[in-house]
Amino acid sequence: MENNRYVSPLSERYASDEMQYIFSPDKKFRTWRRLWIALAETEMELGLSENGKPVITQEMIDEMKAHADDINYDVAKAREKEVRHDVMSHVYAYGKQCPKAAGIIHLGATSCYVGDNTDIIVMREALMLVRKKLVSVIDILSRFAEAQKDQPTLAFTHFQPAQPTTVGKRATLWINEFMMDLEDLEYVAGSLKLLGSKGTTGTQASFKELFNGDNETIDRIDPMIAARMGFESCYPVSGQTYSRKVDTRVLNVLAGIAASAHKMSNDIRLLQHLKEVEEPFEKNQIGSSAMAYKRNPMRSERIASLARYVMVDAMNPAITSATQWFERTLDDSANKRLSIPEGFLAVDGILDLCLNVAEGLVVNEKVILKHMMSELPFMATENIMMDAVKHGASRQEMHEEIRRLSMQAGEHVKKDGGDNNLLELIASDDRFGLSLEDLEKTMDPQLYVGRASEQVEKYLKEVVYPAMSQREELKGVKAEINV
Repeated sequence: MENNRYVSPLSERYASDEMQYIFSPDKKFRTWRRLWIALAETEMELGLSENGKPVITQEMIDEMKAHADDINYDVAKAREKEVRHDVMSHVYAYGKQCPKAAGIIHLGATSCYVGDNTDIIVMREALMLVRKKLVSVIDILSRFAEAQKDQPTLAFTHFQPAQPTTVGKRATLWINEFMMDLEDLEYVAGSLKLLGSKGTTGTQASFKELFNGDNETIDRIDPMIAARMGFESCYPVSGQTYSRKVDTRVLNVLAGIAASAHKMSNDIRLLQHLKEVEEPFEKNQIGSSAMAYKRNPMRSERIASLARYVMVDAMNPAITSATQWFERTLDDSANKRLSIPEGFLAVDGILDLCLNVAEGLVVNEKVILKHMMSELPFMATENIMMDAVKHGASRQEMHEEIRRLSMQAGEHVKKDGGDNNLLELIASDDRFGLSLEDLEKTMDPQLYVGRASEQVEKYLKEVVYPAMSQREELKGVKAEINV
């Protein structure tokens, strides 16, 4: 690696080799050549001829196929310095390797034929990799939720202690958002179509010339190219490019995944502060250069950091889509080269981190119980009030007395630094008619988690597990974290 020039941290630190290959020059230019072969084969099959003689022969096709993958980058780069046009440079380079086919490569097409169709192909393939990792994250979290479905824990509203839930139920909130992302991803990926070959302004004027105005034949070009490239169809109308709104939809899916991951990572960071749930921490990992005792939630922080980048990045294709002029303008090009690949590389890194964190979550049950028991007396007051009424007390009087004693217990905790003594205060008040022993029987956390356990079971059984069984082949991705 050269150390005297900028290298993107997305490739050096965060994204997987698999995702980096999808956006590599090799993938791009090999796809260009596959598209040129598909176009030539289609034109040949449709009988493109001149004076009764075929314009394209099988020998030309075979020559093109023989050099589909051995790209002569040196020739293309040298040519681009002269002509300042990437597509024509690669047409020239391909022609140098295929002298018999040189004259028919890119016949009837414009640059967006290879550029835009490749973008769609690459985005669909990248979405499939994201899908695989997203399914694996959901699968791991679902097993965590199942294992922790009965573990009571303080729930928080406004990050203030609230009615208890379970660790597993909280995990289902994370899963549910990822499940929505999976639905969005599969819908958008399934809706992707190729641009096809529609010419410089989308009118297919060049093919009307090539095929002498034979509309029935021209109508077959796009469907045949789509089939050869593994797509069901092409967009029915376009200018020179496919609508940049397609990029907006794709990046919005990535931004949704980023938002879900960010929410989960924030929760874990807060829980790690409380020492209740912690992300994995390796034996030799250093949490702080100065404070050797620290266990910073570095991976969850990295998820949040990358996620913010992706959410903001999603604005790029939206603005680009909104500002395209008529049939095309080139102010999309430089932006697309950055925003689309980097959005995918960042989400790839986010999901690898999510896989790593979810698989190694540590639940500190005794800390959870300690926090629970310090707050539970407040949360048990409704039940205590009902028990007092059963013993003959007035509900209104008990409500006011519990409110007063709760304030007193709160002052004792916050100002005196003492333990929550609400139960002792209630037991010492004869109007309640309840002993400390009676009150302590109400201190079982399971009494206050509502239907959390049942909700976890129902959600997993009816929603998550069926979805995972339908995608069994996608599960089991193992993440490798570089730093």
